[in-house]
Amino acid sequence: MNKNVAIVGSRGAVGKEMREILIQRKFPIGEIRFFGSSNSGENEISFGGKKYPVRQLTFSEKDFKGVDLVLSSPGASVSRKFIPYAVKAGAVVIDNSSAFRMDPQVPLVIPEINVSDLKQHRGIIANPNCSAVVLLMAITPLYRKNRIKRVICATYQSTSGAGAQAMKELEDQTRDWLEGKAISKKAFPHQIAFNLFSHDSPVSRDGANEEETKVIQESKKILHDNTIRFGITCVRVPVFRAHSQAIHLEFEKPMTPEEARKILSRSPGVQVVDDPEKNYFPMPIEASGGDHVLVGRIRKDPSSDTGLALFACGDQLRKGAALNAVQIAEELLKT
Repeated sequence: MNKNVAIVGSRGAVGKEMREILIQRKFPIGEIRFFGSSNSGENEISFGGKKYPVRQLTFSEKDFKGVDLVLSSPGASVSRKFIPYAVKAGAVVIDNSSAFRMDPQVPLVIPEINVSDLKQHRGIIANPNCSAVVLLMAITPLYRKNRIKRVICATYQSTSGAGAQAMKELEDQTRDWLEGKAISKKAFPHQIAFNLFSHDSPVSRDGANEEETKVIQESKKILHDNTIRFGITCVRVPVFRAHSQAIHLEFEKPMTPEEARKILSRSPGVQVVDDPEKNYFPMPIEASGGDHVLVGRIRKDPSSDTGLALFACGDQLRKGAALNAVQIAEELLKT
């Protein structure tokens, strides 16, 4: 059955991916509407061989009259403002911002992990933080076979996590640096070309930045397990697409690397890339544009009697954002 769909934030990096994925996966669409800010680009969008106007939100129910499903990827402040109107109009909203992720009445969903939580939705479903998605896709299949007590993770987050302007800033800075020109900074507080820095989110009094806190809190919510101990360090790196993570796990009982590879090789949405002889493991350049989270470097962690270490890469714009949202929409079609 066709659904009337709206995309809010349709011209951003995630919105663009949403449009492409809806077509690629042949999502059954009746009417489609695109919403964007007045300063975000041209006033038309091509979709499925046709051109559609880009509308501005009026923050009223009339924006979403007749809409069944909203795929949302604006900033959190915009989501908080428009989503109640969309829900009142009868739409189900899948929101990619942080606005409702930790609301106890809003399910936070990765379909391969906690699809049953969708049954609890009241018109709003939250899409998790991109780094939480990559981490949980890599470790949850192992967690379900052998409970994980502790997670230590360092992220290497691409510029796509900060949007289209940030990706362009990496390109522009790289070109300017190679040509000996002055570096201009707009999207990031520091030079991103040929550099890396602590994630560009506010740092709280306890020393954790906002991104690290999101990964910890959202992971516990999705797994329904508040007892796992997390140590997360989030870093921005000069990569266009795909986040990478170095992950160390401590299990309740020992697990061999061979067992872990076997479990992960059977896990939906995961691709094992693990060839020590060729020194060939997950790379963001190979995860970019793909739908799987790549996992490799699976080995014993000598610092723990029950530890494993691994490395994961996943496309932030696809599985970390747009693809996950569309997969949630596909699950809603089944109900």
